[in-house]
Amino acid sequence: MSATTSSTFRHPAGEQKAETTALAPSSVDRVVSTSASFAGTVARLTLGIVMFPHGAQHVLGWFGGQGWSAAMDMFTNKLHIPAPLAAIAVLVEFFGSIALIIGAFSRIAALGILGLMVGAIVTVHLPNGFFMNWFGQKAGEGFEYHLLAIGLALVTVVVGGGRGSIDYNLWNRRHAIRG
Repeated sequence: MSATTSSTFRHPAGEQKAETTALAPSSVDRVVSTSASFAGTVARLTLGIVMFPHGAQHVLGWFGGQGWSAAMDMFTNKLHIPAPLAAIAVLVEFFGSIALIIGAFSRIAALGILGLMVGAIVTVHLPNGFFMNWFGQKAGEGFEYHLLAIGLALVTVVVGGGRGSIDYNLWNRRHAIRG
């Protein structure tokens, strides 16, 4: 949705002309624009609620996790991921999930988690096949869970955070002000 503005100017030949131009959407508009879509709301909340416990395990040691130090040790020493990337991954998982739950900058948070899931598939889970390791018969987990998270993230990136998100309220308020 773009707003318009009009102005009057004096043409060099002397006559007055009214000019109407469309205002380009701002960067904030592009990030927070969202529809009232129920699909966006469900995808955003589901992804945030599912990802939060994983992030809280890595950052706070909640839900049976061992906290920041153990997570960083696992990423850097076991998976051989450089420390700055490991820290970014852990922080994206934690703060991205919170941002999704409250609906703040949902597209950015979903894009971060999407990247995290692609990275998890490529660096860890691809060799273990598609399926989760329900019966403990494989060396590790497959990537079906990650594909579901990627699907939810893509919905959020495409349609936005949906109704009930901070994004939705900001976007509507900005457009009400701009007219």
